[in-house]
Parts: sequence; C-alpha cells; structure tokens
Amino acid sequence: MLDLRRLRLLRELAHRGTITAVAEALTYTPSAVSQQLTALEREAGVPLLERTGRSVTLTPAALRLVEHTETILATLAQATAELATARTELTGTLRIGAFPTAVRTVLSPALVTLSREHPHLELLVTELDPAAAPAALRADLLDIALVQEYDYVPVDPEPGLDTEPLLEETIHLAALVAEPLAAQRDSSWIAGTPGTLCHAMTVRACRAAGFTPRIRHHADDFGAVLALVAAAQGVALVPDLGAQSVPPGVTLTPLPTRRRTHLAYRRGAAHHPIVAAARAALHAAITPPA
Repeated sequence: MLDLRRLRLLRELAHRGTITAVAEALTYTPSAVSQQLTALEREAGVPLLERTGRSVTLTPAALRLVEHTETILATLAQATAELATARTELTGTLRIGAFPTAVRTVLSPALVTLSREHPHLELLVTELDPAAAPAALRADLLDIALVQEYDYVPVDPEPGLDTEPLLEETIHLAALVAEPLAAQRDSSWIAGTPGTLCHAMTVRACRAAGFTPRIRHHADDFGAVLALVAAAQGVALVPDLGAQSVPPGVTLTPLPTRRRTHLAYRRGAAHHPIVAAARAALHAAITPPA
C-alpha cells in the first residue's frame, strides 16, 4: 500500500523541483524528505527518482504516480466536503490567502459577512503574492486564495487546483501627464518586486508597446507606487483596485490591458461548506447591491 503522506511529498517535488524546496515549504529537513521518498520507491517497487549529483528528476513512472496522486487527493477532498455538509453549523477554521489590494477592497467586506453569518467560524488571513498562492494551497496551508493573471502574463492551470472567475479590472498608466504608453519609453518606471506578476506585467506590456522599461523603483503596494508617481519619480501601471485613492496631480490613463482575479481552491473542495461560504462572501463583496 502506498503511503499518502509520501505521495504528497512526491507531488510537491514534481511542482517545486528540488528536495530542498520541498523541505522548506513543508517544514521538513531535506534528509527526512529524501528518506520518505526512498521509502516510497520501495513501496512502489520501481525507480521514482533519477539522481545526478545533488539533483533529482522524476522518472516517467513517478510522473504517472503524481497524476494518480492528484486524482486521489481530489477524491478525498470531495469526500470530506460531502461529510461536512451534514453539519448544522459552520465551525472550524477558514484560511484565506489574498494579495494586498484585495485584502483592503474585497476581503475586508467578505470577512464582515462571514463573521456575521457564521460566528463560530475562525477566520485566518494571509497576505501573499498571487504567485505563491498555488503552492500554499497544495501544501494545505490555505483553504482558498485569490490568484491573478494579466493579458501579458497568462497563468497555466495548476494541477490539483480548481479556479473560478471573481473580478476583471482595467490597467491604468499612472503619470503626471496623460500620454499614451508608447510615449513613456524614455521615462523612469516604478514596478513591483522582480518575480511578481505585477513586475512581469509591466515589463511585457511595455515591450508590447515597443520598448523595455527603465525601472528605477520597486514597490509592491500600489499606494506607495502612486505616491512615487506623485513625487515625480516615474510612471507606473496600476489596476482598478490599486487606484482607489489617487494623489493630487496623478493622472490615470486606461489601457486595453486587463487583470483578472480568480478564486482558487483544492480540487474537490468547492462544495465544502466552509469553502462554499467563502466563495459566496467573496463574490458578494464585489457585487453592487441591487
């Protein structure tokens, strides 16, 4: 019989690429991860890892086993959801991951609704970049998260996760003078931290306009970004949620580029009462009253 905990480790290795990364994400030591994967190979009776020096790659048999693991975990999540529907009251913990602007504008009213309608539900919020949310969901550190994609930064479907649309926003050029994006080729730019979706979107949107931006400042909070624009430190791209409070003198020029936010959760968990309540509250938070 294959051990489910070891199968989870193999799946994480397939997603994260290195034993060290798996150990850091799941608070194991690298040696413990290696030992568990070696035990899984004995259980499977076939080689699962090809070791070259300190690096490992998954064999075709291991990759197929990861596919089966995703199916098994989704089935278990669905079974857990069905059992939970028998409860008369929502209790337990709901762990939500969201990016900073969504915490202020979308998540806060959703939390008010959840607290009022389900007073015995413990709510835990984690602020994180959307790029980190899928790994946190797979590692069972979150129950639901807000993830993003931009027109110029599409996101591939994540194995083991389901998503649903939540919100679509316009991207604006924030500057002191209203000009087309192509006119900013010689400007200084303000962008997110390298490695974030916001940074990638800025670079790719500018390249699509025919130039590579000269990024002078990095900031992940759009309030800080707009303050830097107001201080004549550069121009930036800002979505609707990040443009709720615009400093005097800053002009927003809407662009055809869009940002789309989705709700993400583990496959099979959509109808778990706790996840379903979160989904309903988050959708209600962005829907104007009739």
